[in-house]
Amino acid sequence: MRIRDLLPIGSVIIMKEGEQPLMIYGIKQKEAGGLFQKGKEYDYICVPYPHGNMGNGSSFFANHEDIDKILFRGFEDEEREKFLNELEKYYENN
Repeated sequence: MRIRDLLPIGSVIIMKEGEQPLMIYGIKQKEAGGLFQKGKEYDYICVPYPHGNMGNGSSFFANHEDIDKILFRGFEDEEREKFLNELEKYYENN
């Protein structure tokens, strides 16, 4: 997946075979433990919308290809553009 295709934080999505909307609050996140493989990287970390963070277990990891619908696209500005440029450089060098 191209870095430029990542949705901005604040985007609200529905996953394939999902019903609950999720809001993206982080991109290119690594799972630190739990049910998923330790250290595995995901495109997004999300919380249920409109509830948000409800404590332990309320965040979900997701990959871009598993998104069924984009209900809302988050805020984009020059700072996001700079961030994406730096993220692209990071992945090109690692």
